[in-house]
Amino acid sequence: MSENTSEKKPYIPCSEVLELLWAYISGELPPEQAHEFDRHLAVCPSCVAYLDSYRKTIELSHESFEPGNCEPEEELPEELIQAVLAARRQG
Repeated sequence: MSENTSEKKPYIPCSEVLELLWAYISGELPPEQAHEFDRHLAVCPSCVAYLDSYRKTIELSHESFEPGNCEPEEELPEELIQAVLAARRQG
């Protein structure tokens, strides 16, 4: 039975995974770094969860800037607008 040398190689640390997240998601990591990133994810559920939340955050941020998503659905009451403006002047 042959030994797999990648099993003996140390995993990259979580801090390096965090630094490489965007490059990983965007497909910009060189193949060897992507392989090491995947090896780490295979044994680190915390980084898998973080990667998942990072992807969801990106997705939600893209959705929030789609046309029509930045406009309030209803008119704000004039009293509320004036109260906010008055608070800003006092603050």
